[in-house]
Amino acid sequence: MNNFLKLFFLSLTLAFTQVSYGGSHGKKAMGGMTLDNALSSLSFVSIKKGTVGETHTIDKLSGSLSGEGDLLVTLDLSSVNTNIDIRNERMQKHLFETDKNPTATISAKIGKVADGVSRVKGAVELNLHGVKKNVDFDAIAVMSGGKLVVSSAKPIIIKASDYGMEDGIAMLQKLAKLPSIATAVPVSFVLTFSK
Repeated sequence: MNNFLKLFFLSLTLAFTQVSYGGSHGKKAMGGMTLDNALSSLSFVSIKKGTVGETHTIDKLSGSLSGEGDLLVTLDLSSVNTNIDIRNERMQKHLFETDKNPTATISAKIGKVADGVSRVKGAVELNLHGVKKNVDFDAIAVMSGGKLVVSSAKPIIIKASDYGMEDGIAMLQKLAKLPSIATAVPVSFVLTFSK
């Protein structure tokens, strides 16, 4: 029984060491991975009338992460979800103009991610509304059990003026008869990739 207890505690110690130090002595561990839409989300907050905040989502995401750390995520802009059908339609037509720009893409080289928890910082290229622009991001990456979860540590601020979307905001404001709609929005995300 004594030997059994010693073996049990030794196993626990080894397991804790692997989790704390990235497993396999911190060796990089990442092959090609595919984004799992059911376990991923991208949300943004709009402010109207100066004080009313509302959370919206893009519900259809797809993407991949190569073994070398090349990230590509595609957002289906027709899946914008504001919980109000007419507002969804107006955003598709007047803001995103999905007839001309049905998707947006996010691409970056994040490098190889080790098992365990790590901080990922850098720039991603956001291709939105026909405009490509680099955006700084700060995220937490968790690699475990063949899955990688990358979530925003801080929201990313997207400005309508950077992507030629000011007219779309103005049209939404007019249609909804609002005194104001903010032209910059914070965006947060959780992206889950599976091998």
